[in-house]
Amino acid sequence: MRREILRATAIAICLALAACGSDDDAAPKAESTLRDVSVTRIELRPLLGGITASGVLVAREEAAVGAEVGGYRVTQVLAEEGDFVRAGQPLVRMDPTLLQAQIAELQANLAQQRAQAAQAGREAARVAGLDREGVVATEQIEQRRTAATTAAAQVRAAQAQIAELRTRLGRLTINAPVSGRILERTVRPGDIAAVGGTPMFRIARSGLVELQADVPETELGTIRVGQPAQVELPSGETVTGNVRTLSAEVNGQSRLGAVLIALPARPVLRVGGFGRANFNGAISQTPALPEDALRFDAEGVSVMVLRAGNRAHRMPVRTGRRAGGWVEIVSGPPVGTIVLLGGGAFVLEGEQVRPVRGTARASTGGASAPSAPARPANAQNAPAATRGGGSALTPPQAGASGQSGQTGGPVAGAAGATGAGGAGR
Repeated sequence: MRREILRATAIAICLALAACGSDDDAAPKAESTLRDVSVTRIELRPLLGGITASGVLVAREEAAVGAEVGGYRVTQVLAEEGDFVRAGQPLVRMDPTLLQAQIAELQANLAQQRAQAAQAGREAARVAGLDREGVVATEQIEQRRTAATTAAAQVRAAQAQIAELRTRLGRLTINAPVSGRILERTVRPGDIAAVGGTPMFRIARSGLVELQADVPETELGTIRVGQPAQVELPSGETVTGNVRTLSAEVNGQSRLGAVLIALPARPVLRVGGFGRANFNGAISQTPALPEDALRFDAEGVSVMVLRAGNRAHRMPVRTGRRAGGWVEIVSGPPVGTIVLLGGGAFVLEGEQVRPVRGTARASTGGASAPSAPARPANAQNAPAATRGGGSALTPPQAGASGQSGQTGGPVAGAAGATGAGGAGR
């Protein structure tokens, strides 16, 4: 009997020890299966204030150049896209052979008509006044006067036809109507010119380009004509201009109004290009995070934030100004919220992750220095100052909840796992 009791006691002890061992191994095993993600936090950063608006570069004044006479073949194209031309400079020449032949024919006819007009004039002069003497009938005298007048009119008509053809001949050479830079050339040698067709050239007068920016209706009233504006180009260059005109109307659907910003003539300014204008304002501290923390999907712009238990949750945001790789958070999570970098790509809603501290890009304009290089944020390798007292990246509501003896802990394992300040097993 005693032997059976000892055997049962030994079995119970073994089962208890096995249960304790499995509990000790469960947490590390579960933690090892979590996805590592880079994180940052929403913080206050200095960004240039004022109004920011995007737009397209357009020619301040554009001239469309086309043919004034049609049906003639283009023989020479004398300018290319990007060339700066002067007013009156030849751009295109067309074949004048047909017109020259027509002019020669009309000139021969004109010589003949002049001779006939001279003869008719002499005959009319010869019989003038003879009607009073009764030598020639009045009717015959009137016929000769009419013939002389008609011959003279035919001479003038032939001269007008020749003048018209000479004008057409001059228009076979197409000249630049204004000085400026050629934006587009569509004509090629061998083309047949057509009146009213596609323009052969588009010229930006004086080469001046301006930004047509779309500004929200609520901010349009704060902008004044002559106000300076900084225009940032995709190349990173910044050009300073001034507001030239404000739109007199607002789009009924988008609620945006156009603002035209006059810019100096620069080779880097290309019509059709993109630009971002900042209407000068003061530098202010504003909630911001790195641009690559934003997530874009069918539901709009959002970020993935960490909550209790290091679980990721989607939260919509509304963005504002951008500078140096950082973007203003107009509405959304508060300052201090931990956010997944890379928009939380491949992380599902509610998924538990293991965050590591990311490296945030530096902002221009006096922003703070980048964060420390990426490293796992767990209790074992966290600095001594943070162990047991909460890491700088501790998620909201991920503090002292969990097993007994646990205190805040760093990001990974801040809730639901034994922290560095807990009692050892």
